[in-house]
This record gives sequence, structure tokens and C-alpha cells, in this order.
Amino acid sequence: MKAYVFPGQGAQFTGMGKELYENSPLAKELFEKANDILGFRITDIMFEGTAEQLKETKVTQPAVFLHSVILAKTLGDDFKPEMVAGHSLGEFSALVAAGALTFEDGLKLVSQRAMAMQKACEITPSTMAAVLGLEDKIVEDICEQTEGIVVAANYNCPGQLVISGETTAVERACEALKAAGAKRALILPVGGAFHSPMMEPAREELAAAIEKTQFASPVCPVYQNVPASAVTNPDEIKQNLIIQLTAPVKWTQSVQNMIADGATLFTEVGPGNVLQGLVKKINKEAETASA
Repeated sequence: MKAYVFPGQGAQFTGMGKELYENSPLAKELFEKANDILGFRITDIMFEGTAEQLKETKVTQPAVFLHSVILAKTLGDDFKPEMVAGHSLGEFSALVAAGALTFEDGLKLVSQRAMAMQKACEITPSTMAAVLGLEDKIVEDICEQTEGIVVAANYNCPGQLVISGETTAVERACEALKAAGAKRALILPVGGAFHSPMMEPAREELAAAIEKTQFASPVCPVYQNVPASAVTNPDEIKQNLIIQLTAPVKWTQSVQNMIADGATLFTEVGPGNVLQGLVKKINKEAETASA
């Protein structure tokens, strides 16, 4: 079975989407529509901007979303997903590609999500750290025992877990994790503590926008980050999207469940190839490709 996976924040690069824009009338039309919806020319930043400009939250999330969704739409009849999943932000791309959300509504929600997350980041100093070479359970236990707010946030692949929370708590947890035998416990260059309780103000803001948005049944099951299993009911999809901001991204579990349900080929749709690497680390036998 064909599974399509959509990357999240961090996959952006200067020049992303330019080739699509220049070679596909449909892509050009959608990119221009996006410029109108956002109220600024995001295409200028995507095609010619610096890495710094691309890293701005109001740019990064819509940019990655646009690259993924527009690429999926230009595949035309070749795009026949039997299951989809997206990593964090990528879940919105997956939902649009699978027909659960319109292009316009998806872009508006992603833009609102980026702004809400930015605001939440400014309330308390917070960060994330990548932990390599420890079992999930050990990482979870150490987070629980650490003073302050720090939680497991991204289950990327076996032996690679990202933690998230208050800066001081994350730093304390990193020391304890190294002492417990982690190969690395490295603070990441991110704006704040995504997928942790620190995102509660953003979750509330986004929840209101999601509730007002019309969702349809997707053309295939969507393996959402929160349950890590196949979802097709629009109301359930909405609820999982709302919880997603403060809950962990269960990427390892999602990929394992997709394979258990028959996925044989994982095609990454969007910038970069991070997800292909993670899929291979989760299951060496899985076949991966780039759209």
C-alpha cells in the first residue's frame, strides 16, 4: 500500500518551491492565491530569502505547508494515497492532500497556528532538546523526576526522542539524561517548547479557529500524531488536531501502525528527506521515495 508522509517545521530551505512555481501553471496559481490569503508575498521569501527570514515562525510553517500541498496537487492522477501522515505541522498538509480540509482553510489554520505558537513562546523562556541513544521509558521517567515542566515531545524513531519544556527544566533533564547514558542530549535552536503544556495558550487560540472550520471525510485514513492510528471521522480529526499542540508527536508509533496496516512504500511530499530517514530507522525493510 502507498503511504504519503508530510514533513514539519525545520525542513525549509532557500529556493523551496521555485521550480514548481516556474514549471507548473497550477502551482503558480496556488502560490499566488497563498500570497493573497497571507497578505504578504511568502513566495519572495521562499524563493530568494535568507535562512534567517525563512526561520521566522510566520513564514516557516506556511512555507513548508505550501511546498508540500502544492507538490501533492501537481502530482495529479499519480497522487493516489492509501494512507497519509504528517509530522506535527505536516499533519495539516496531510489533511489537505487527503481532502479533509480545503487548501484555503488549511493555509489559514497553519498561519494562525504559527502566530499562536509564537505568542505562547514569548510568555515563558522555553526550549526543546534532542535525546539520542536511550530507551523511551528512561527518557520519560527522567522528565517526570525533573523539577519544572519538561516532557517527551517527539517520538521520532527508536533511540531518538525530543523533549520539551521550560528552559531550566530541559537543561536539568539533559544533564540527568547524559548521566543515564544518553549518547547526546542537545538543546535545539527552536523558538519554544512545542508539543508541551507550555503551548496551552496557543492550543486554546487554535481550538477556536479549528472549531469554526469545516472538515470533510478524507479520501484515505489519516494517521494522526495524537492517537498514532488511522482516523477518518472529521470530528475525531478536529479533536486530535486541537490536542496536538500540547501532546507528543507519536511518529515512531504512527509509522509502525501504518506498516502493520499494510504500508509498503512511504513517499515524502515536501521539502527535504528527514521523514524518509526516520521511516528507515523505524523499519529497515520499508521502501521510501521522494515525491
